[in-house]
Amino acid sequence: MKEREIFSGLRAPPPIFVRVDGRGFKKAIHGLGFKKPYDRAFASAMADCTSMFFEKSGFNTVLAYLFSDEINLFFTDIPFKARVEKIDSVIASFFASALTIQLELITPISFDTRIVPIAANDVTKYLSWRQNEAWNNCVASYGYYILLKQGLKPHDAAARLKNMKQGEIHELTFQNGVNLGKTPCWQRRGIMVYGKASNNHAANKKIIQNWNIPLFKTTEGRMLIEMLIGTI
Repeated sequence: MKEREIFSGLRAPPPIFVRVDGRGFKKAIHGLGFKKPYDRAFASAMADCTSMFFEKSGFNTVLAYLFSDEINLFFTDIPFKARVEKIDSVIASFFASALTIQLELITPISFDTRIVPIAANDVTKYLSWRQNEAWNNCVASYGYYILLKQGLKPHDAAARLKNMKQGEIHELTFQNGVNLGKTPCWQRRGIMVYGKASNNHAANKKIIQNWNIPLFKTTEGRMLIEMLIGTI
């Protein structure tokens, strides 16, 4: 029956990104008292899970970029002979169990993963794309919860937002006391996790959580990414 494992030989040679997305979180974290649309405690739990992945997963991770319940992991070296089934299943299960531990959940959660083959010179482009999604998510999330506070039902709030331009959502939030440009950097731009050589020993890396990252499309952002990739 081994021949029926028709996907077991599918491989994803590096470099690759693995994008990890939370699934069914609303029910699992309901009742934990997290603030909406953002809560530092939840973001910290996600960042701590990512740090734990660097330390305990057995993967050689170059960098991670995360926002909301999404984590993007960049690899230039992959275990399991780069088998897609192994990469997807091990990484998804690691984050599900890690977040369950971090938040002491009693309701099951899950993550899905997808593999994105990438050329080294496209890493900045990929991260800029995801960072732009983080910004769009920030704008939409603040707008959505303001509409809920105004009395709209969730379905109606979502429908209203769908028909609004981003500038109109900006105006909505501003008129309700939220200047999106002044919200915490991690909400607008996301968080990075990466290893930094400790005591000048490349093999002895300290895991850094950077909550104040630049825009990746800027010179400062490109330099940060190039520095991290250059430490491979």
